[in-house]
Amino acid sequence: MPPRKIAKPIRHKGISIYRPFGKQASALLPSTRSLTHAQSVYGSVAKPIDPLHRPSNISAEHTHQWTVYVRGIDGEDISYWLKKVQFKLHETYANSLRTIEAPPFEVTETGWGEFEVSIKLYFVPEANEKAQTMWHALKLHPYGPDADGQRERREAVLSQNYEEIIFNEPVEAFYEVLTAGAPPPPPRTGKSFASSKGSKQSTLVKGRAANAGERSAEIPYAESGENPYCQKTEGKELDRLNEAIKTVEATVKEERARLEEREK
Repeated sequence: MPPRKIAKPIRHKGISIYRPFGKQASALLPSTRSLTHAQSVYGSVAKPIDPLHRPSNISAEHTHQWTVYVRGIDGEDISYWLKKVQFKLHETYANSLRTIEAPPFEVTETGWGEFEVSIKLYFVPEANEKAQTMWHALKLHPYGPDADGQRERREAVLSQNYEEIIFNEPVEAFYEVLTAGAPPPPPRTGKSFASSKGSKQSTLVKGRAANAGERSAEIPYAESGENPYCQKTEGKELDRLNEAIKTVEATVKEERARLEEREK
């Protein structure tokens, strides 16, 4: 009896899905692929342990409590396309390989040192995609001009990154999952829900230049809630980088002139 042939999953040729954590997917043809980009959010938040309210079950050497995470933007659900997340902590931690199979995809611990965390993303079975690995540098201590003030105020240290997730030519089943978006939350009633719903719709309108029914992976126009990343922030960062480039170019020009003067 001849061996049974297994049909290969059908892939959508010439299409890439840019997948941010929490935003809807955007299916792009090759001619428009370079015009749209989206980022995912992963990172950590660390806070000094209050010596006056120190839990008795943690090591005396530990100075901070921290959480490393993978989240949807604005807290949106990402579990419909992300099956589980594996966090590889420093080897000094018991059970240093932590696997989280349901949201929130995060690990909370205490410690005294900074180290690099491996974050491995496993996609839902429909994806037929290999797991992707990212790296995050856990930050416990503030940096910058107000670092001393932040330490005195015992402020939390947020270290957060965007990462672009791209699925090239996804199989048909996964394409349907991505473009369908997150399942709607269960219906709720009440004044507080109506108010929050209106606020969320307002944020989405400001963050999209597309029609209301169009799926989009655009960055929000203005920051909101726990998401400080937006088009305004991106513009400021680009301006800062342009100024830095000008400074470097001016420094190189000055150094070149000095070398030419010495060679005379």
